[in-house]
Amino acid sequence: MAAARRGRPPARPHRDPGLQPERTTMAWGRTLMAFVVVAAVFLRWISHHGPFVLVLFALACLSAGAIYLTQRPRYARGARGIARERAEPEVAAVLATSVAMLALASLGIWVVLVLV
Repeated sequence: MAAARRGRPPARPHRDPGLQPERTTMAWGRTLMAFVVVAAVFLRWISHHGPFVLVLFALACLSAGAIYLTQRPRYARGARGIARERAEPEVAAVLATSVAMLALASLGIWVVLVLV
């Protein structure tokens, strides 16, 4: 039975493949890429602003990793919510991402203005 299923794509939990879970997953993917780009920019700052920048790099990488690790469960919850017609917002994920971005921005400004 498993061999017969290998060639087929996995069953979707809802009928419309353009619904919110797919768009939301794409948005989280763009956010993940933004954190990766920010981490790369912080690596370029090390020679000018010193080793404290590694803290910023680590925070950006941790944020990107957290988004990556929660993508599948988040998609599954959204798809099940659409199928049940009871989707709930991901308040904790959005709040955590906002806090991480605010911390990165604040520390980045501090590094540029104070550690010059």
